[in-house]
Amino acid sequence: MDMLEQYVEYGIIGILGSASVAALALALDRYFVFRQTDPLHFQDKRELELHLTSKLHLLATIGVNAPYVGLLGTVLGIMCTFLSMGRSGFETSEIMIGLALSLKATALGLVVAIPSVIFYNLLLRRVKVMLLQWDIAHG
Repeated sequence: MDMLEQYVEYGIIGILGSASVAALALALDRYFVFRQTDPLHFQDKRELELHLTSKLHLLATIGVNAPYVGLLGTVLGIMCTFLSMGRSGFETSEIMIGLALSLKATALGLVVAIPSVIFYNLLLRRVKVMLLQWDIAHG
């Protein structure tokens, strides 16, 4: 049972930690690409849009799915807690510890999701501004 709890805990936290690093790397990548991109150098608006929106879908995917991964960790943690309760009897302190630890997966999921969605929205706004700049320059 303890091994299952460790797999759940470290697996979910590992996934969310990796997603957090990936989201930060994607956001920084797009930020630096945007800083180096001059929309006026593109002759075709669709080419500019493809250049600007590359990889943004990955950032959105991380932001949208991180809370679900955290919730999965919470549900699995609570299941392990109830299984442990059923096997060993009813101990209030053990239940509270198990439930508190399982909730950290949800919290971590939100910690990953919130900045990811913020980065995505900020970068998407920058894409729209650059596309409008292209429209203004090219009539």
